[in-house]
Amino acid sequence: MRLIFHLDMDAFFVSVEELRDPSLKGKPVVVGGKAHERGVVSAASYAARRYGVRSAMPLREAYRRCPQAIFLDGHPGDYRDYSRKVHAILRDFSPLVEQVSIDEAFLDLTGARRLLGPPLAAAHKLHEKVRGETGLPCSIGAGSSRLVAKIGSGLAKPNGVLWIEPGLESEFLAPLDIKKIPGVGKVMQKSLRDCGIHRIGQLRQVEPSFLEQRFGKTGLALVGKAQGHDAGGWFQGEIGDRSLPKSISHETTFSEDTADRKLLDATIAKLVQLVARRLREHALWTRTIQLKLRYEDFSTITRAHTLDEPTQLDNVILETVRELFRRNWQAPRPIRLIGVQAGALGDPARQASLLDGEDRKKWERALQAADKLRDRFGETAVGLAAAMRHGRRERVHENPAGLPGRGKDDA
Repeated sequence: MRLIFHLDMDAFFVSVEELRDPSLKGKPVVVGGKAHERGVVSAASYAARRYGVRSAMPLREAYRRCPQAIFLDGHPGDYRDYSRKVHAILRDFSPLVEQVSIDEAFLDLTGARRLLGPPLAAAHKLHEKVRGETGLPCSIGAGSSRLVAKIGSGLAKPNGVLWIEPGLESEFLAPLDIKKIPGVGKVMQKSLRDCGIHRIGQLRQVEPSFLEQRFGKTGLALVGKAQGHDAGGWFQGEIGDRSLPKSISHETTFSEDTADRKLLDATIAKLVQLVARRLREHALWTRTIQLKLRYEDFSTITRAHTLDEPTQLDNVILETVRELFRRNWQAPRPIRLIGVQAGALGDPARQASLLDGEDRKKWERALQAADKLRDRFGETAVGLAAAMRHGRRERVHENPAGLPGRGKDDA
């Protein structure tokens, strides 16, 4: 039986600010900018959250809810430094570490019981080591899969440890709200609730064929997730495997074949923002963009373009896909499926950025803010304007060759 830890730093940015200025402890603190700026909240202290302040909320709204809060621009350099310290500790604890983001990681401790002791004791040991060497609080979930461990760390917050014993995964998950499942955003939550499914345990009582018909491959994967399995593209691969995927792709099948240009343009923009987000989540850049079109008779074409410079920016990818679509759509022929793929992926350390200095920082802040909104409120919460010009929603399937995304509650 595998033993997986998920470590998530608690209110990471705020916790680092409290180390810089201990007088902030216990006070409502908001990191992200000045109160009346047009930006969004990057992080909020637990004291600020009691007033309803949340990550990705507009700063002005945060001020309206908690005018007494202390608003800070933040210190990204310090956050990166502490992140490196934490992950160095994790690598000393286990050679099999998968860094998910600046403030969270998975560890595979399968087979390490003789060295580290029982799972719960090992989790407490790691918890104390991180706190002792960095001064930062964290929460740890331990279980037989990434999914169970991740949900466990969320329930252990703040500054706690939770171990889900092998064989009790389904029992542990059953009473939890479906929103606890990574990858189930607001839209899918509503669809599941409309079907009378509110708790994870209820997914096990539904015929898999119904979920597949209703939600496609994503719905079928929910059956496995309800049992605590790493299913449906989420958390696939071995922890510590640093090999890069060949591509990341998303595609959508329309409920009816369509030649509606507004719908097609909006769908392309939506797919682009999904692909670009996955690139950023996994710190990857792309040089080759591919468009896939399937017509009403199931005939399929794919066309690709290689960029002069690698990118992970929505607007660069969108411009490329739009041009591919303009050149290759046999208008007004109805389309059944559209797909967007990013290929020739690489590590940013080996790639040159299109943007430097302040321009790059502005893009990073804007994209980080958008991604945080999607993490909290679902993929449709914010995005390219073109993706929001058509109210119709279609089911999106992630190509198994692509990397999984992730959902993240406030840490």
